[in-house]
Amino acid sequence: MTLKHILIHPDPRLKKACDPVTEFDKALAALADDMLETMYDAPGIGLAAPQIGVMNRLMVMDCVKEEGGAPAPMILVNPNVVWESEERNVYEEGCLSIPGQYADVERPKMVRVTWQDIEGKDHEQEFDDLWATCVQHEIDHLNGTLFIDYLKPMKRQMITRKMQKLKREQMRD
Repeated sequence: MTLKHILIHPDPRLKKACDPVTEFDKALAALADDMLETMYDAPGIGLAAPQIGVMNRLMVMDCVKEEGGAPAPMILVNPNVVWESEERNVYEEGCLSIPGQYADVERPKMVRVTWQDIEGKDHEQEFDDLWATCVQHEIDHLNGTLFIDYLKPMKRQMITRKMQKLKREQMRD
């Protein structure tokens, strides 16, 4: 397994919609493993392929946060929200591509998602609370949307300027 470089906003790849995965092969399985390793190392609870510069509809997540809780890694290929609850939740969201920045985002409390696994088998499951927020956040990445796109323009611009400064500082190091 290989740790992947996580793109930092602003990067044009983070604003593009991804292509569906059509090849369910060893390369896809290896990429998914690399993404899980990268997500855990970051540390984060979700990672979408465009965040590592791969423009395919692939995401990983694991929202188990309890100390000593058994990891529950999930790999979702070509995920789609097919139902969402009217009830809403607000979570303070962050993003591995927008390090150190957090903001409250309102989303449906529950969602039903369809996806394929790395072998191409179809799945459907309902997610709620943090899992629902995470899966929606990662699917947004696959559609070229960032959590800051839900914020007011002034706050979004402020965060974008901070990320531009961070990227300049990283270039100097």
